[in-house]
Amino acid sequence: MILRAENICKQYFRKTGSANYFNAVQPVCLELEGGLLTVLTGRSGSGKTTLMNMLSGLLAPTSGHVRLGDTDLYSLDDRALSRLRSERMGVVPQGRSAIDTLTVLENILLPAKLYGRPLPTDSASRWMERLGIAHLADARPAELSGGELRRMAIVRALSESPDVIFADEPTGDLDDENTSIVLSAFREMAHEHKKIVFVVTHENDALQYADAVYRMDGGRLSESTTAMPEKV
Repeated sequence: MILRAENICKQYFRKTGSANYFNAVQPVCLELEGGLLTVLTGRSGSGKTTLMNMLSGLLAPTSGHVRLGDTDLYSLDDRALSRLRSERMGVVPQGRSAIDTLTVLENILLPAKLYGRPLPTDSASRWMERLGIAHLADARPAELSGGELRRMAIVRALSESPDVIFADEPTGDLDDENTSIVLSAFREMAHEHKKIVFVVTHENDALQYADAVYRMDGGRLSESTTAMPEKV
């Protein structure tokens, strides 16, 4: 499976005395392959999350195409795109994404339940155990720490073993031990299950798990020349 970005960019209109445009992401060509863990680094405000949102079907580019296999994401109507994202993508957003009235396990199973798919209960239980939140299955989000909420979102993204996994700062709320566990899980999904895994982060810990590293600067994407530490 391959995800391709073909000259995608994101431009916003601004009116500051005289009308002009702000380019949040300059034209990008990028190919993400199944079996590889790709890491995107860069300073806050450099366009990392904007690029990830375009790749994951959350934000339409101003121009260009995003193709998952033979499917052009932004040629689909909203309903079809939402179904494709639900069935074939797992997304770990940077912000809070829990529904307070549901338990942790119900939050994890919600995407499958909404579309009438078989609930991945066994897979969810395994990943909850792996990420150390199995004992919180019946807890409510308000009872969880920031790191526990983040791990819940990661389990939700992994449980149905989607073709593509996107994670935006997935280890930002985690200590060193849980950071290692999460990054190892992403690497396993890429290497052993041949999934496309794309991680946005500003933390150097992720580099030793990566197969490819890119950097965003001022909306421009470049392949990183940063030497990666020896893989763990």
